Amino acid sequence: MSRLLLVTGASAGIGAATARLAPAHGWGRVIVHYGRDLAGAEAVAADIRAEGAEAHVVQADVADPTAIAAMFGEIAALPPGPLDLVNNAGIVAPKGGIADLTPERVTQVFAVNVLGAIEVARQAVAYMRAHQGGGIVNVSSVAARTGSADEYIDYAASKGAIDSFTTGLADELAAEGIRVNTLRPGLTDTGIHAKGGQPDRLERLGHMPKLGRPGTAEEMAEGILWLLSDKASYVTRAVLDVSGGR
Repeated sequence: MSRLLLVTGASAGIGAATARLAPAHGWGRVIVHYGRDLAGAEAVAADIRAEGAEAHVVQADVADPTAIAAMFGEIAALPPGPLDLVNNAGIVAPKGGIADLTPERVTQVFAVNVLGAIEVARQAVAYMRAHQGGGIVNVSSVAARTGSADEYIDYAASKGAIDSFTTGLADELAAEGIRVNTLRPGLTDTGIHAKGGQPDRLERLGHMPKLGRPGTAEEMAEGILWLLSDKASYVTRAVLDVSGGR
């Protein structure tokens, strides 16, 4: 049975780069998840097919458990195989300080970044247990340890929760051979900065990593795919910072 790779939030940014690079790293079937950007997801799927791999596009609002269940229903209808998960879908609210962290804003961020990620993992583990295992990489952020003061401390807190979730889930699943790790991107050249209301953020902060530049989505993707690969077969419960030394 050929391995399946599910990448959530794969219509742009790190998720798209991961899905596009997957065929070169040995995945013959890639599931491209998107929330709203169908055109972006279809473009990613077309690139995967051009590499000779299968691509399946699925939609779900990861803040909605019913939508996640429906997505896994679509996955279950595909020819079965071991499943690897890149738990990447996430959002950031506009830049703000503590006064801006209304219950509505924080609830939305946590609904996607934490509750959604946990539910996706829960459904994925059920599939893995029925289809010869797999692995999980949860995409966090260096913000989980820097805190993102005066910018996105709710986002940082949500990613701190993901780091803790990885630790517990890795311990729980180790005896079953399901490896669970975290990749923490640093400052990365993607569209998330503009979505957070700071289109110039890379220009202002790009010099801060020790390597003197932002990372690329492809550099993050390489780390993710390594963690899922057989080359990392003895790696679980780990947090890999891909941050340029920040």
